[in-house]
Amino acid sequence: MASLRRLAWMCRDLAKQHVGDPDVPAAPDGADGYAEWVQIALILYRVELEKSLRETRETEDYLNEMPGVLAVFDLDEAPHYSSFCRWENEYRMRELRRLLRRSAEQAGWSGEAAIDASGFQRDQTSYHYRDRADFSFQSMKTTILIDVNSLAIKDVHFTTQKAWDGHIGMQVFRRNAEDLRVLSADANYSWSDLREECRSDSTRPLIRHREQTPLQKAHNARMNEDYNQRWMSETGFSQLKEDDGEKLRSRSWHGQFQELTRKCIIHNLTQAAS
Repeated sequence: MASLRRLAWMCRDLAKQHVGDPDVPAAPDGADGYAEWVQIALILYRVELEKSLRETRETEDYLNEMPGVLAVFDLDEAPHYSSFCRWENEYRMRELRRLLRRSAEQAGWSGEAAIDASGFQRDQTSYHYRDRADFSFQSMKTTILIDVNSLAIKDVHFTTQKAWDGHIGMQVFRRNAEDLRVLSADANYSWSDLREECRSDSTRPLIRHREQTPLQKAHNARMNEDYNQRWMSETGFSQLKEDDGEKLRSRSWHGQFQELTRKCIIHNLTQAAS
């Protein structure tokens, strides 16, 4: 487990690697303006802080009680909590995916990965609010691509619909084909098109077959020894849910996508620091 100050340094370094001009002062326009790298670093760092907070607006007070952490970000005082909310809405999934891939490389990406899915609950709001906001799904199906050696998460996929795992697996694989040597998955991803796609890109598919024939049982038996590491994907989900549980704080679907991606980035930085 990384210390709060060490994790702050890692958020700062990741943010500075991401922006075009990392040497801009933290607050170039005074208290009302903050450099892009500070905004990115703080919205990532807030993920770790919220594990100990009951309300999001407590972030400002909590940070002001940690001058050593503020010094890491070259700040004398924390931004107003409303600034955190605004910044989180400004940074879209494309930016967060780039940060996720970079953080996975820092945690150690070996190319031996597993894909798996789990649900995060969206029912943190009242039934009255969900009816007004037209929330028709109570869980967010989240699929991760995780390194079985370092537990680094390189890609995520979210859906509130009843999408088939095979199609999701194909989409995730195509985004990461160049960086995969082995892809492990359970029988929910059993699809001949996905296996052929893997082989055509020089990726070994360790995808369990549905045991409907003796030949499929034989295929599964041959891969058992190498397939055993696939359970590491479950460990990754367990770590994501360990502190905050399965419930999401964001109310909009796109906000929930961004919230979970930020959680995955902090997960990677924590793995890199351990």
